[in-house]
Amino acid sequence: MKVAKFGGSSVANAEQIKKVAAIIKADNKRKIVVVSAPGKRYADDAKMTDLLIALAEAKVADQPVEAAFNAVMNRYESIANDLELNRDVIAEIEADLKNRLEQTVAGKGRFLDIMKASGEDNNAKLIAAYLSKIGLKATYINPKDAGLLVSDEPGNAQVLPEAYEALAKLAEMDGIVVFPGFFGFSKLGNLVTFPRGGSDITGAILAAAVQAELYENFTDVDSVYAANPFIVEDPVEIKRMTYREMRELSYAGFSVFHDEALIPAFRNDIPVCVKNTNNPKCSGTLILAERERSLNPIIGIASDEGFATIYVRKYLMNREVGFGRHLLQILEDAGISYEHIPSGIDDTSVIIRQTQLSDQLENAIIERIKEELNVDDVHIEHDFAMVMLVGEGMHNTVGVTARASSALAKAGVNIEMINQGSSEVSLVFGIHSKDTKQAVRVLYEEFFGQKQ
Repeated sequence: MKVAKFGGSSVANAEQIKKVAAIIKADNKRKIVVVSAPGKRYADDAKMTDLLIALAEAKVADQPVEAAFNAVMNRYESIANDLELNRDVIAEIEADLKNRLEQTVAGKGRFLDIMKASGEDNNAKLIAAYLSKIGLKATYINPKDAGLLVSDEPGNAQVLPEAYEALAKLAEMDGIVVFPGFFGFSKLGNLVTFPRGGSDITGAILAAAVQAELYENFTDVDSVYAANPFIVEDPVEIKRMTYREMRELSYAGFSVFHDEALIPAFRNDIPVCVKNTNNPKCSGTLILAERERSLNPIIGIASDEGFATIYVRKYLMNREVGFGRHLLQILEDAGISYEHIPSGIDDTSVIIRQTQLSDQLENAIIERIKEELNVDDVHIEHDFAMVMLVGEGMHNTVGVTARASSALAKAGVNIEMINQGSSEVSLVFGIHSKDTKQAVRVLYEEFFGQKQ
């Protein structure tokens, strides 16, 4: 049995949904189908989720909702008409949307969850109706009825262990199960959405629950690439990679998956294949627990911007017991999480996402560090980028850091920080944001100058 998840671009309009149907029909092992809300049909188009957020915001602000409501319904009607579906499915979607708008819940976050989730939920109903129309036995299943239990954190749901036993029963259903991504229900019956990459998370959860032989994630690219194709022209396709490599690349800016999305598949050793809805015959990228080694120690190069560095210096810092714990406690008290902590004997840097900072919070942190740790210097610098080399092959490979540093130096890119985890799956360079694209290009040329 396979679980197939189709992203927003794969279900953006009737033409795309017909491709989805053909893919499902081509392999009778594709028994569980997870769908996103309709995505963009063209560059300047709005995603269904954005239309629903606009509708929810209007309702919360007690403003007229008719225009926003019509924008949502017009999108669904366009799809349904092009698929030549009867009016029943549109009437069902309209009734559902009106019911959601009238719900009274505590807090804006919970109401936004209810409205946003309707994108996936109603699209699943529509797609199930189309699959049935073309002769496939397809059933829409609501996550509440299926037992997808999650923690009660609006916008940040985590699957509960007991959900897997209930969801395993989906494997026993006759025909094709069409399941909406992005949300589940708490034990109290509240609808709660997953964080970023929510439909990917749903797919991974279902694949783990039914012990699928493969979790297929259909998107709009042929595979995962060794570098961002908007930065590097015609980058190498990655045919096989490990979960750890995918997670590292996702963390550092690869947009195929959010870095938490594959955790259920990883923990249950379910292979994942990234495939293209528009080119389903392409083999795609297979993500596994282990893979064979290649001559190139690097499998991919990723970059992410928007970091700040808290720089702290104190003579004999290394001899002061509890210094690091006290420093991190100050950040914890401020509600700030950190990304990296490269250190020397008399200085340390804490790399954080700078969106966590405000001028007021920044000043408060600096004052506490000065007063409580009696440091020689503390200051915060902004607008850093992290460029990451990823590859299981870096383990026990001599010279990777030297090659990368030399390439960056020749290109005039100043390295502010180098950090390598003990697992040796990734090597991170901290640089100024203005140099990000140049850094990715020269590192790609160094390690992928000749296609592997």
